[in-house]
Amino acid sequence: MSLNKENALYIGGEWCTGTHTVANINPSNITESLGDFAQASQAQVQQAIACARQAQPVWEKTPLEQKQKVLQTIGDELIARCDELGRLLSSEEGKPFAEGRGEIYRAGQFFQYYAAEVLRQMGDMAESVRPGVQVEVTREAVGVVAVISPWNFPTATASWKIAPALAFGNSVIWKPANLTPASAVGLADIIHRSGLPAGVFNLVLGSGSDVGDTLIHSRDIDAVSFTGSVDVGRKVAAATAPNFVRCQLEMGSKNALVIADDADINIAVEATIAGSFSGTGQKCTASSRLIVLDSVHDAYVEALTARINSLKVGHALEDGVFMGPVVDERQLSSDLKWVERAKALGGELVTGGERLTLEHDGYYMAPTLFINTQNDWDINQEELFAPMACVQRVGSLDEAIAKVNETRFGLTAGIVTSSLRSSALFKQQAQTGCVMVNLPTAGTDYHVPFGGRKESSFGPREQGQYARDFYTIVKTAYQRAY
Repeated sequence: MSLNKENALYIGGEWCTGTHTVANINPSNITESLGDFAQASQAQVQQAIACARQAQPVWEKTPLEQKQKVLQTIGDELIARCDELGRLLSSEEGKPFAEGRGEIYRAGQFFQYYAAEVLRQMGDMAESVRPGVQVEVTREAVGVVAVISPWNFPTATASWKIAPALAFGNSVIWKPANLTPASAVGLADIIHRSGLPAGVFNLVLGSGSDVGDTLIHSRDIDAVSFTGSVDVGRKVAAATAPNFVRCQLEMGSKNALVIADDADINIAVEATIAGSFSGTGQKCTASSRLIVLDSVHDAYVEALTARINSLKVGHALEDGVFMGPVVDERQLSSDLKWVERAKALGGELVTGGERLTLEHDGYYMAPTLFINTQNDWDINQEELFAPMACVQRVGSLDEAIAKVNETRFGLTAGIVTSSLRSSALFKQQAQTGCVMVNLPTAGTDYHVPFGGRKESSFGPREQGQYARDFYTIVKTAYQRAY
């Protein structure tokens, strides 16, 4: 695939250059660059907003079957090219090819799902309290939506925002993360060739302090959907509030996985591996807190340590690799500082904790496990975004659930248990938006709502039919027949 690198901005249906470029470095091999990608100016962001505002009413009035065909076309091409685009994604983000390919495939499923949702947009009729009056409840597009997406799921997260926005008749301006521009251009190219009218979709690459700030402070934006850190999420909320712009925030978390005293140790270990170390731990749903009952603690830690030590770390495109590099030097430095912090607090390092020197010069870190940690330590309260998990020993299920909830976050939580009673109790009492039983904390379906509580999320849920609550406005119409 030939990428429009210097010509990487997509505004008003045309590819264009920016004011300057930034290099896209392969984290698996930092001597390799994927190219220099254009960066948008504030004037170009304003141009994209103007194009989106002009095109949105036309798209909203486009016949349903035409809209459905556009989204279906995008989804079908993503799935058909998941090997090619997955390889590209893995090359710039660092996740193993199997995960990169899977992400592209899932992105295609989002578009296919919302293609079907286009044809399922129905209103409601209601009886009025007044004789002879009819009431209709319908939904209309919000208008111009700014999508600000992260680097850890550069195609999937963007897709679960862009697809419903388009399905419900909105226009989109997308600002992806600067660390993963190639994936953004790849998706934008597919959208460009889908038959979508010019201006309905726009891509503006650039920094958050420049491009992002322009979007969130604009009075001509009707809604902002953001995924990223809590600190930046607060800035988005503060910027959009004065203009009464709709705001949807998916932010950080500090997810816990409880290993009950009746847990199958093999299931517990595999759930931990997938939840804590897949994607190099760079997931908002990662289980970095492992809360383990006394009676199974030693057996679980022993089995988990052996399994961690069997994981292959290496180049994202190398066969058999379970864990690739972290995304860049800054992230690696942060991860290693958390290791030192855990040691200073008194945590016992069981395995990992160091930067790895491999065949390729990349940002590699060994999967890391600490035991004998406390829930109130900052390593168990702050999101690390690292291949690092910390074990806490507890004496009862009640104590475990209390620890799960002792955090300012609330995205996902999981338990491994063979007890229906324990499962039911946990599902009821865990203060999170998503609860997993005998499954990793990471991994959700595309047709059901996704989101958290506390400081993890703000605004209506994402995904499934629940997405319409953010991307549409409810209208109630009264009519009296003479």
